[in-house]
Amino acid sequence: MSGRQESVSLGLVVGALGVVFGDIGTSPIYTLQTVFNPEDPHPVPVNANNVYGVVSLVFWSVMIIVTVTYVLLAMRADNDGEGGIMALITLLRRWGGQGGGRVAAVLAGLGIFGAALFFGDSMITPAISVLSAVEGLKLVQPSFAELVVPITAVIIIALFLVQRRGTAAVGRVFGPVMILWFATIGACGAVGITRHPAILRALSPTYAVGFLAGHFGIAFFSLAAVVLAVTGAEALYADMGHFGRRSITRAWLWLVLPACTLSYFGQGALILDNPANVAGPFFLLVPDWLRLPLVLIATAATVIASQAVITGAYSVASQAAQLGYLPRLRVAHTSESQIGQIYVPWINWLLMVSVLTLVFAFRSSAALAFAFGMAVTGTISITTLMFFYIARRKWHTPRWLLAGGASVLLLVDLLFFAANLTKLIHGAWLPLLIGLTAFTVMTTWQKGREIVTAERATKEGSLREFIERLRADPSLTRIVPGTAVFLNRGKETAPLAMRANVEHNHVRHEHVLIMSLETLPVPRVATEDRITVDDLGYADDGIVHVTVRFGYMDTPDLPATLRLLEPSKTEGAEPALEHASYFLSKIELRRGDRPTMAAWRKRLFIATSYITADAAEHFGLPRDRTVIMGSHIEV
Repeated sequence: MSGRQESVSLGLVVGALGVVFGDIGTSPIYTLQTVFNPEDPHPVPVNANNVYGVVSLVFWSVMIIVTVTYVLLAMRADNDGEGGIMALITLLRRWGGQGGGRVAAVLAGLGIFGAALFFGDSMITPAISVLSAVEGLKLVQPSFAELVVPITAVIIIALFLVQRRGTAAVGRVFGPVMILWFATIGACGAVGITRHPAILRALSPTYAVGFLAGHFGIAFFSLAAVVLAVTGAEALYADMGHFGRRSITRAWLWLVLPACTLSYFGQGALILDNPANVAGPFFLLVPDWLRLPLVLIATAATVIASQAVITGAYSVASQAAQLGYLPRLRVAHTSESQIGQIYVPWINWLLMVSVLTLVFAFRSSAALAFAFGMAVTGTISITTLMFFYIARRKWHTPRWLLAGGASVLLLVDLLFFAANLTKLIHGAWLPLLIGLTAFTVMTTWQKGREIVTAERATKEGSLREFIERLRADPSLTRIVPGTAVFLNRGKETAPLAMRANVEHNHVRHEHVLIMSLETLPVPRVATEDRITVDDLGYADDGIVHVTVRFGYMDTPDLPATLRLLEPSKTEGAEPALEHASYFLSKIELRRGDRPTMAAWRKRLFIATSYITADAAEHFGLPRDRTVIMGSHIEV
């Protein structure tokens, strides 16, 4: 568990409602309609027994997967407050090495695939959610059918354009809307229940079990649609860093779960009252004159549903980059109080293009529904498996307790996953394709990065030995006036740019600062703690190593930071810092002949490297005094 003390305020709960629960909170719009869809390859007949069974199955699926697996269990496994499948991978690396290295490595590989599937979920959710709400216009006026796709596209573009304003700002705007949404669907569901109060009997798990056992041929295939009720569970976990576990837990138990339950049971009662209502049980809960306002509220809510997975995708991408599965991406932190509130521009625009492509390709929520469940069930199953392994390794939970809990939860997860496999040719291939593509990119980057890091360390050589060589033979270089600042990964190896300057230009500056940067998990670092200076064993050669620490809300402005240096610690370099030259070591990747990776993976690794954030811009270096010295490495 996180060691941080987590405070809970009403504002955080409202913000969580506005960001985290949009996806799972809008599932009532399309779940039961999809279960009883007559165009499904394996339709569920509409009769009283099946309605009771399906509604009970939906309710208990939500309770088992969302409430138990995620809210009560998985969210207790966090990485310094961050959740999601990438946080579990970090914990696996930390706790899986003691006697279970091979198992941990396999689970970490599965975790990367689960994260890749989550990217597929992040693309499909905005498309299906907004489409499902806008399609309500067809129940208001059939002539509006042609406007559904264009309106959906405009809404999605607007949503992605406001992301740069930050999760906190978005949450403050969306939170009150979601409170109105949950109050509305809860009230509509309660009114629907009054039509057939006997539907409340479906609260008993015996109806769900009886439906599965007595009509397995029908119930099994229905699971592929029932899983739509739990979409957003992984986003709920991935967004934990944005608002904290307690805020999310309280919002779920106090408002989201009761409202969704009332809606599902109200729709069930409506279908029992008239089987023809399966055409649109959510919107048909209200009279004609309220249908258009409900469509508008539903559209706003589904925009927020998209927000949940978008912010989740930011978190997953940022953590993947920190773990070395993606290149360094430009990440903007948008809150001084919550470390996880971030905006990742590259991911934002990639998602926007992907979502719009899905909208124009599939053109209806029904067509996308077949694809949706595969990404969700795959990620959920992998998350459950990883959590129980961590529970054993980190918390030493008794084996008998783990075996019992894991057996039940994994049985449920794998039943859902198997049911979605039956939809493979009907669209379930799409998230698998997206997941496999993302998985290939991530594992290729990890492998390529290991190759480059090893080769770079060889080229750089020991920093201490390099300095000893300069001291032993002063004729190697001509000392020129001024100060040179070399950015480096640490103080173990010599910067490539510095080595190139010495070996090819045969010069070095009078004052040399080798700088390494650390980002700490705090908003801001105090001035007195920001800089540490190491003279590397000699106080008279003008070469020092400087470690600079930033908080996640600090602007990494290196020139401004260097002005904090005391001349006594930098061997007199301070007066020249205003005119210092900055040297960056730029690595040019080339495809070599060594059998390190397959040729196509080498091409993919090199192509992926082009999205790496620009270092000079990121660190605020003056362009007119920044020198980029290249070196090539073969992969």
